[in-house]
Amino acid sequence: MVPTGSIVYEALGFGVLSSAVIAVAAVGFTLQFGISNILNLAYASVMALSMFAAYLLQKTGVDIWVALPLAGLVGAVISYLINSGIYRPFTRRTSNLFTIILATLATGLILNNLLEGFVGETFFSYRLPLARQHAWGTFHFTDNQLVIFSIAVAAMAAVQVLLRATALGRAMRATAADSTLAANCGIPTDRVTDVAWLLSGFLCGLGGVTLAMELGSFTPTTAGDFLVIVIAAAVLGGIGRPAGAMVGALIVSVASEAVAVAINPVYKTVVGLALLILVLLIRPQGILSLGKVRAG
Repeated sequence: MVPTGSIVYEALGFGVLSSAVIAVAAVGFTLQFGISNILNLAYASVMALSMFAAYLLQKTGVDIWVALPLAGLVGAVISYLINSGIYRPFTRRTSNLFTIILATLATGLILNNLLEGFVGETFFSYRLPLARQHAWGTFHFTDNQLVIFSIAVAAMAAVQVLLRATALGRAMRATAADSTLAANCGIPTDRVTDVAWLLSGFLCGLGGVTLAMELGSFTPTTAGDFLVIVIAAAVLGGIGRPAGAMVGALIVSVASEAVAVAINPVYKTVVGLALLILVLLIRPQGILSLGKVRAG
């Protein structure tokens, strides 16, 4: 039997590393919801497209660390086009949340089936630089994992600075709080919303590529399986709150890794679902606050 202390130690180590990847995707997801009040179920499809954008870029000779932000830009453009071309017309014609959710689901299925038809159902992987192994007690990690963790932390820190210390961030928070009032105060809410979707799409792309790098291999459906964890982290921290998504990602990651180490890795998604249901039952507004984009 594995000692309890060892399980906690390994779960905490792997959980902290994987939480950064989850947090990047969760912050992007919660930004979209906070600014538009849209539960975007096509989010995973944008992640998948970004994964394969990085793969194709590397096939042409682009270094993976250069392909990573470029794939983020691909995610940004796709997210912008989806919102401006599909979601915004829907929200202007109807306020029925069920109809809008169906539109996001249909969009995601279309994108995912097109991708799967183009690339097939086989496994793909990036060519990562040779990395040194490091040990911290019984926990082992690589240089590549540290770089991914650093990129994720830097991206999240940049989002917090944007929301807290810039005029754009204040405009985004005002639009999320009350778009009608913000527009009456002279804030170009459509333009602010477009920027928010570009930013969240960039984070979505980063999250997709870093997830594929962490897993080692990926398929067109990998991001879809990961979406449950992203939503669980966003809801746990308070949907619409970027800082809450970071906290939620850490909790979900550590809990999932603990189950993976102690029982079986196949139950990691089950943990995400269980936490999601538990939070919805006990504290649906999340552990930090209610569902709007805020600086904290």
